[in-house]
Amino acid sequence: MPGGDWTVWTRVGGVQGAPLDLLTARIGRRHYAPHIHDEYAIGVTVDGMETMRYRGEKVYSGAGSLVVVEPGEAHTGGPARPEGFAYLCVYPGAELLGAAVNSDEEPAWPHFREPIIDDPQLGEALRLAHRALRLGQDPLEGESRLLGVLGALVRRHAAPSPEEAPGRRGADAGRIARAVAARLSDEMLAPPTLAEVAGDLELSRYQLLRAFREAVGMPPYAWLAQHRVTRARALLDAGHRPAEAATLVGFADQAHLTRWFRRVVGVTPGAYRNSVQDSAARRPAF
Repeated sequence: MPGGDWTVWTRVGGVQGAPLDLLTARIGRRHYAPHIHDEYAIGVTVDGMETMRYRGEKVYSGAGSLVVVEPGEAHTGGPARPEGFAYLCVYPGAELLGAAVNSDEEPAWPHFREPIIDDPQLGEALRLAHRALRLGQDPLEGESRLLGVLGALVRRHAAPSPEEAPGRRGADAGRIARAVAARLSDEMLAPPTLAEVAGDLELSRYQLLRAFREAVGMPPYAWLAQHRVTRARALLDAGHRPAEAATLVGFADQAHLTRWFRRVVGVTPGAYRNSVQDSAARRPAF
């Protein structure tokens, strides 16, 4: 594949009643910063080898391997070798993934013990589903292929029952993290200090940081930056310019937004906005 880093986002509308984001990328040098997704990230490596840190371990994905990241799980990503890697990814919500298999025996929130799944047949099926959705020539084919892949993924590889809800590694830590995240989200434009949040929860700053890291996998400032990026994406989808979005979500300036946006999404805000708007204009809804 050609050298250099490139990332293309595509959005298709109306899959099971909600938009679905697709990612096509080749990564030669760049590494994603630790980040989380609100949805599942389900991808297939199509060339080279990727490495990522997930649930405290460093794992590797070669060509043909499936990668499954659950919502709320902090992870990184980058090339394992100098030649880089290429991959495709879809981001279905928990409801879509859970509904992919119509069986009372399946967990409401499918849980995957391992992030790397060696199932070449399913990896190829995901690649074909991704292609059909991205091209948008036959919406029925795209949706049918996607649901077939998700159903097979859950049937073959989901755990019999979730060991724990994604991103929750202890009741106390989870409770603290939820309270901190809610406070930061509510006061996103002028966030409180660690001392203020810790004091209101009757904790030391050290206790707060330790609990938040344990539950979320990153410190509060990084979570807030990613939350701002998520909000900025919604504003860009709605037609706002990057500079406007930066101000509305609390970043100091557009450069600050761009720095975090690239670390989390893989492209600049302007490139993302153009890519999503172009795909929306070209592709019919389901």
